[in-house]
Amino acid sequence: MTVTPPRARPETRHDGSAVRVLVVDDEPAIAELLCLALRYEGWKVRSAATGADAVRTAREFKPDVVVLDMMLPDLDGLCVLGRVRRELPDLPVLFLTARDSVEDRIAGLTAGGDDYVTKPFSLEEVVARLRGLLRRSRAVAARAGSVLTVGDLVLDEDSHEVSRAGTDIHLTATEFELLRFLMRNPRRVLSKPQILDRVWSYDFGGQANVVELYISYLRRKIDAGREPMIHTRRGAGYLIKPATSP
Repeated sequence: MTVTPPRARPETRHDGSAVRVLVVDDEPAIAELLCLALRYEGWKVRSAATGADAVRTAREFKPDVVVLDMMLPDLDGLCVLGRVRRELPDLPVLFLTARDSVEDRIAGLTAGGDDYVTKPFSLEEVVARLRGLLRRSRAVAARAGSVLTVGDLVLDEDSHEVSRAGTDIHLTATEFELLRFLMRNPRRVLSKPQILDRVWSYDFGGQANVVELYISYLRRKIDAGREPMIHTRRGAGYLIKPATSP
């Protein structure tokens, strides 16, 4: 095993915060290596060494994906999967096992596991498999609805309703399109030309100051009297991210 998987663009949650991964394995050396590799990806990681602890941690931590060993000292992986899925039915799970029989693979996948890696494994492969599970999970969620969420800011693409911390915010059509573009790209710096092309569909005669104007409109409505979410990166552009405090 290695502990230096190739660095790629960090995967994030829909609100721009770090992906949460639960690692369940009773072998300390394996669990430590996995946690190290996943933290290197910029993900938030918790670990559990028993099935009971895994169920309890999943309930509290609300992970986006789980790496689950099939063989645990108290409950087997299939039992843990069943208990976790009662509360988190759509949670993607990657099984780890020392057994490589076809029957074991079928048992894990039939029970609801999303993927399967046998020991010994490469950390690069585990990270790649998890990235794939996260992308598939997001694609399913995107098909299920059209609500964008960044921190306590919520935008419904169908109803054109926007709220922050439960308070409705009324936007013009252009303000709505600008906010939607920002929220579809949380924590990503968007340049003025990118915004002009996406929101106004042309370069507006080179008058990039229209972006500054509409950003100021949004700030008055989104950030007024609250911890700011819309930020300027001088010389680069603008981004939106969850407020640092309530």
